[in-house]
Amino acid sequence: MAANYWASTQRLHWHFSRTELQDILQHLENEDQPLTQQYPLLDRRLLSIFYNQQLGKLAKRMSIRQQALATAQVYIRRIYTKVDVRNTNPYLILTTALYLACKMEESPQHIRVVVEHARSLWPDFIPSDVSRLGECEFYLISEMNSQLIVHHPYRTLQELQSRLDLVQDDVLVAWSIINDHYLTDLPLLFAPHVIAIAAIFLALTLKQTSGGQQTAVKAAAYLTDSRQTIRDASSTVASNDNVPEKRIGSFVKWLAEGEVDLQAVADSMQEIMSLYDIWDRYSEKTCKDQISHVVKARGLDK
Repeated sequence: MAANYWASTQRLHWHFSRTELQDILQHLENEDQPLTQQYPLLDRRLLSIFYNQQLGKLAKRMSIRQQALATAQVYIRRIYTKVDVRNTNPYLILTTALYLACKMEESPQHIRVVVEHARSLWPDFIPSDVSRLGECEFYLISEMNSQLIVHHPYRTLQELQSRLDLVQDDVLVAWSIINDHYLTDLPLLFAPHVIAIAAIFLALTLKQTSGGQQTAVKAAAYLTDSRQTIRDASSTVASNDNVPEKRIGSFVKWLAEGEVDLQAVADSMQEIMSLYDIWDRYSEKTCKDQISHVVKARGLDK
């Protein structure tokens, strides 16, 4: 097992530039043009919301911890850089990813129990034969080249809580934002500590300023300035008497004085805000109907 993120297979094999990831996903789309045209799909972020909600239902039934759920979400995102979703039964992939993640996060579940709970949720899509889940598990392990250790942003958030004097409300909001980032491509793009810092910044700007989301968008753009400009501006804000703004100013000053990639933090914030913007268009029924149609029409539920 990798001792830390920097030496991990996650960093060495499962992080991409945005261009690299776009090329990978576009290649999957182009591999079988007739299939892509016959079964057009919704925005990947909308499908990710659906996957997350279905996975959450299964995890709740089995009382599975958040860390295992997060690991499963990363597995799902990795798998769908290897294979087009149209060639899979997403319900079986979700179930198997959670089963495998529980093993890796030292909270294993019996395969029959997993299949039983999954069938109670999606009886038309999960085979009763437990060997099918076992076969899918082998497939996932193979496609991920047995690189199954996942580092998450939660640890960084906990480490920074005392260092940045974050109150409990800040931590709870940031934790929720970290949960949401698994619905985006961010786990494949940036290091966990970058995501944690972006979540803290969003938590502070969304919760403690009257501008809310608009302020968060401006804050992300603000991070693209030079470090010296940020230091000067944040020092001014940190010295005023407005407590919320003072705390944000102190955080930004700390950020500017460190070695964190500010552009990566800004990009992460903008990606999460983009998710929140598109969430208004989400319809569980539409996603469910579309996925069901593809799976049944292609006989992938057998």
